[in-house]
Formats: sequence, structure tokens, C-alpha cells
Amino acid sequence: MSLSVCMIVKDEEAVIARCLNCVSKFADEIIVVDTGSTDNTVEEVKKFTDEIYFFKWCGDFSAARNFSLEKASCDYVMWLDADDWISDESCDEIRRLVKDGGFDMAFLPYAAAFDGDTPSFVYYRERIFKRSGNYRFNGAVHEVVTPSGKIIYSSARINHKKIKSSEPLRNLKIYQRLISEGKTLDERSEFYYGRELLFNGMLRESVAVLEYFLTREGWIENKIEACIDLFKAYSALGENKKAIDSLLRSLLLAAPRSEVCCLLGGYFFEKGEIEPAIYWYKSALNSVNDGKNGAFINLDYCGYIPNMQLCVLHDRLGEYVAANEFNEAAGKLKPDSKEYLFNKNYFKTKLGEGV
Repeated sequence: MSLSVCMIVKDEEAVIARCLNCVSKFADEIIVVDTGSTDNTVEEVKKFTDEIYFFKWCGDFSAARNFSLEKASCDYVMWLDADDWISDESCDEIRRLVKDGGFDMAFLPYAAAFDGDTPSFVYYRERIFKRSGNYRFNGAVHEVVTPSGKIIYSSARINHKKIKSSEPLRNLKIYQRLISEGKTLDERSEFYYGRELLFNGMLRESVAVLEYFLTREGWIENKIEACIDLFKAYSALGENKKAIDSLLRSLLLAAPRSEVCCLLGGYFFEKGEIEPAIYWYKSALNSVNDGKNGAFINLDYCGYIPNMQLCVLHDRLGEYVAANEFNEAAGKLKPDSKEYLFNKNYFKTKLGEGV
């Protein structure tokens, strides 16, 4: 089985070679579609492939990505962004995955943020699919391929590391253009529109859109994330009761997520209510966060943050042995953490040098 890697790029001369160096280790065909570069992106791409095409940007990411898919000729197609990179181990796994075949769509973990070299924000994306399945992207922004067929999950991780910042209003402007043209946003687009408003500080507008989204049909993980976003928006607006109510609303949708538990723990922590704070931080440690369902997972909320906060809370209760145990648990996750190292020395004083 063969693999075409399809990319859309614009002004990515600083990172495109890093990505294509990885891609060249497993791809049988590299398709690059340029959407209007004014730098040396095209010249860099030519060092890796002759299959370079040009697409006039129309404010629709799916249109550009689907144009790239139409140029592919291999058994499977894979999409990437220019600022993605892949370890040698994951390159080997992708090569093995495609060689074995037998699937219609493969989901791979996507590390979108890092704490040093350690991934801190990871979720699964539909990444490789059979060309004969005629899979296509939909959505003008935050584009997605609807899952279908025989689906498998791979451990081959795609790492997303930007060097330059994206234009902050780009996505928001696309949504606003669609609305101005009289187009109705589907549930998924409504969710992401609300998030773009939040990211750009338009808090009241974000609240209105996300509250409306929660009244519609939609993917439950997006609804849970919308509750978290509403917590952030209401908190920034100083409407603390509505903020907490938003978090509690998420508990009616599914089992508590670690991030929700940590935010609730933080609420009681700020109020000085230690026992309920401990309850929620321990709940965060016990929560099940299934990355394979596509949910966004901030790994710090799954381990480091609740352990560190439980350390502080038990210290306030004078329970130094328990506090030290939670600090050590946090240290196993982040051994170079300044907070962990400070606490380690602190507990040597409290418990003796044997700690």
C-alpha cells in the first residue's frame, strides 16, 4: 500500500523543510498546494517534490484541502500542516501502518501544545484515509473529515509546533463573512465561532453564541468544552455564579472531565473551603479522559495540577506526609518544575532530610 501526503501552505519557508524532512521518510508521494505565498516557500518545497500546485485562496480551508486530495494518486492519503513534525519512531509507525493497510481511516494523536519537549495538549485527529473512500473535508475553518468505515487508532504522534503566530482574527473573519452572506452555521461551526469570539476578547458575543450552541444538537465533547469556555467568559466578566453554573452544567452531560474538576477545585480553593477543594482535585485524578474520542485533553489537568494543588491543601491542614506524597507525584510528571523542587526542599525541613 502506498501513501500520498497532502498539504496546503502559505508563507511557511521557516518550517516547511522541517516538516518535509519527516514526510520524505514515509511518503510515496508529496502533494503541496500553495495558497498565495510571497516568501520562499515554493522554492523550499521544490527540494522535496515536483508536485506543487496553486490554489487561489477563497477563505475556505476545506476547499483548499479537498483540492490537494484530488491531486493524490496513492492508496492512502494523509494530511499535514507545514508546522507539523514527526519523530523517527512515529515515521516508522506510519510506514508500517500504511504497508499493512486493512483500514479505511486512521486516527493519530495530535500534540498541539508543549511544556518544553513534553506534550501538554493532545487529542486524536482523523489523519490517514483510503483514497478510494472519496473522503472530503467540510467546514470553511476548523475543517474536519466525517469518520466512517473501518477506523483504527495509531500511536504515531503528529507534533504541531508553530514558529510564527497566526493572524488572530483570521478564523473569526471567515465565520463573520459566512454569516454576512446569510449562511447558517451548523452546530460544530457554531461552537468554534463562539470559541473564536472568546479567544479575541469578545466576551458577551461569545457567551451569546455558546449559550445558543448548548441548546442545539451537537457532539457531547464540544458541549462539555463549551461549558468550560463559558466558565472562562463569565469569570472574565465577573459573573462568578454563572461561571460555576456553566461548569456544573457539564456534569449533566457526561462523567466529570479532569479539567472541569480542577476548575471546580480552584473555585473552592479561592474561597478557602479546603475539603470540597480536595474532593474535586482528587476527582480530577480519578477522572477518565479518553483521548480516542477526539476530546481536547490538557494533560496538566490530569495529573500535575491536581497533585500540586492537593500538596498545597494538605499542607494547609498540617498533613505534611500526605502533602509531600502529592508533591512527589507531581514531580514524577514534571521533575524540573520549580514548584516541585521548592516544595521538595520545604518538606525536607518539615519531615527531615530523609524525604
